[in-house]
Amino acid sequence: MPVSSRWTLGATILASSMTFIDATVVNVALPALQADLHATITDVQWVIEAYALFQGALILVGGSMGDQIGRKRVFLFGVTFFTAASVLCGIATSPGTLIVGRALQGIGAAFLVPGSLAIISATFNDAERGRAIGTWSGFSAMTTAIGPVCGGWLVEHVSWRAVFFLNVPLAVIVLVLSLRFMNESRDPSRTTQIDWSGAALAVLGLGGVVFGLLEWPPLGAGHPFVVGALATGVFSLILLVIVERRARNPMLPLALFRSRTFTLANLLTLLLYAALSVVLFLVPLDLIQVQHYTATAAGAALLPFPLIMFVLSRWSGALVARTGSRLPLTVGPAIAALGLALYARPGLGGSYWTEFFPAVVVLGFGMAVTVAPLTTTVMSAVDPRHAGVASGVNNAVARVAGLLAIAVFGVVLVQTFEARVRPRLDHLALSPSARADIDRELPKMAGADVAQVSSIPPQERTAVRAIIDEGFVFAFRLIMICAAGLAVAAAAFGNGIRPERSV
Repeated sequence: MPVSSRWTLGATILASSMTFIDATVVNVALPALQADLHATITDVQWVIEAYALFQGALILVGGSMGDQIGRKRVFLFGVTFFTAASVLCGIATSPGTLIVGRALQGIGAAFLVPGSLAIISATFNDAERGRAIGTWSGFSAMTTAIGPVCGGWLVEHVSWRAVFFLNVPLAVIVLVLSLRFMNESRDPSRTTQIDWSGAALAVLGLGGVVFGLLEWPPLGAGHPFVVGALATGVFSLILLVIVERRARNPMLPLALFRSRTFTLANLLTLLLYAALSVVLFLVPLDLIQVQHYTATAAGAALLPFPLIMFVLSRWSGALVARTGSRLPLTVGPAIAALGLALYARPGLGGSYWTEFFPAVVVLGFGMAVTVAPLTTTVMSAVDPRHAGVASGVNNAVARVAGLLAIAVFGVVLVQTFEARVRPRLDHLALSPSARADIDRELPKMAGADVAQVSSIPPQERTAVRAIIDEGFVFAFRLIMICAAGLAVAAAAFGNGIRPERSV
């Protein structure tokens, strides 16, 4: 492998790791920023969803722009924009400002992520591409592993704000390596016209659906804002498909989905990453707010997941060449489903090694078997000239999966939590003022600060805290079982993949 290719691979790994680290670190930081900014569970969801919304909606534009005007140029723009947005997140003083910063981070990531894989595909030949992608997956997982532990330490000993500044030194290294060693590449068959109408419809459609789902619990299913947002979102997504079929240079080339392999691989991605996103969102909340782990310990609790992916990534990256796509893309999601189901076992208390460790190990092994073969399968299903847009589609599917899963399961979480908690609170001898104060805290769910509600008699605070914690665990278990079901469905799609010519 030439030296320039190695450094190019290193730059793409570090750049992608910025987005991966950000996702895992922010999840560990959620309890601290929720307490510091007095945020509700809906605010916390928006911190995650604002990022995923713009990344998922615009990542196709990022892939297309890279193919058209230069992958290196768009990649470097994404790195710079993402880093500037990270600084804004770090200085945010309100939930609204933080959400805006996260949205801007999502825009930067939309131009960064698809470029990294497209650059790898353009740099390496067919014989080396699988291992290069495996290396990218493995080292990205390794840097992701460091993120939650370092981030948890920063949350515990410095501030949650410091986790956003982790991206700055990484970005400097990426820019230096890219400017020195990375070659420019593009798809000469693509025009310079960007499908901004498609991008606008994607943002409006996904944004409407997510807004409606997130505001459903606090406002109610029949509220005009909820109904209007959901209707607008669904209509916009239908219109997106119609527009993309007729566009001369579509953001989402529907012709790619003529490939059975490409279609099934993306359906697998949708379901599996939906399940994974729910775990990464809820597990840190459970560990910190209910199980009373420190932020550092919560970050370390997730460490086996990326470490297993790192150790096995090069092996799994070569699986497609040895066994074909079908076997790893069937077995991997099935193993992941078992890991997700194991997350439904823990209750209140208990040892990490017997309650949470088996789940994270099995889930990590399942994802290690799946991720590199899945990425290789998606990229091999299309002509190399369309690598940017193919990468964009698959990354968009993964991000949209998390976006929709957190919104949908957020409704289930809140409804299940309240149905479990409120009847039990009714049986306590609480004064009307104490109950009103508790009701104002319940939108924070497990983050409710019962100790600071002075109207609750001291002898009742323990009982109220126990009811809230048990209600969250009950809802958490239900969602983990649902997530395991999604992974089983993903395995079924993997089993349907057959070898075919690329399109």
